[in-house]
Amino acid sequence: MKHWEKFLAPYKQTVNELKVKLKGMRGQFELDSTHTPVEFVTGRVKPIASILDKANQKGIPLDKLETEMQDIAGLRIMCQFVEDIYRVVELLRNRNDFEIVEERDYISHEKTSGYRSYHVVIRYPVQTIHGEKKILAEIQIRTLAMNFWATIEHSLNYKYKGAFPEDIRLRLQRAAEAAFRLDEEMSLIRGEIKEAQAFFTRKKEAAQEENS
Repeated sequence: MKHWEKFLAPYKQTVNELKVKLKGMRGQFELDSTHTPVEFVTGRVKPIASILDKANQKGIPLDKLETEMQDIAGLRIMCQFVEDIYRVVELLRNRNDFEIVEERDYISHEKTSGYRSYHVVIRYPVQTIHGEKKILAEIQIRTLAMNFWATIEHSLNYKYKGAFPEDIRLRLQRAAEAAFRLDEEMSLIRGEIKEAQAFFTRKKEAAQEENS
């Protein structure tokens, strides 16, 4: 167990630091009083059991985990609109505090299961007492609707070990299409939604000033 704690320590540091930095993007948009493409940010380090399970499935030797498993450190950025996802991707590309290793667009090219998300794999430099260590981390960017579907599919995947009964597989595909249609409809009225949200924010700030 001590070995795992030492191995995972820089991954935990990576997740903690990136959560602060990515949440900071939302704060900067709010200070500019402009629409923020970042709704919220979450992060986690993959549990040991999940690391071992994936290593077994993918045939990754344990001494190659650092170079061959990209999502031991994982972050997720939630967005309101599909357009926001690509805005966030551009923001990530313009940063110089990490290197983008790979991008996978599962929105324009969704998986056969119906899964949609945008994945960015980065190499992040962590400062340790032993010097700099570069850690692979995966950032998933998706809408709230995409995340709802993916969370349900992930839970069912554990139950059925990926071998879904045909009726559930078809229902999941239909649900994925319904979620994406919801995103498309919201995109069509995003101007009105942004305007309403900005009005609500101004009203709340004015009320806080009156009460201060």
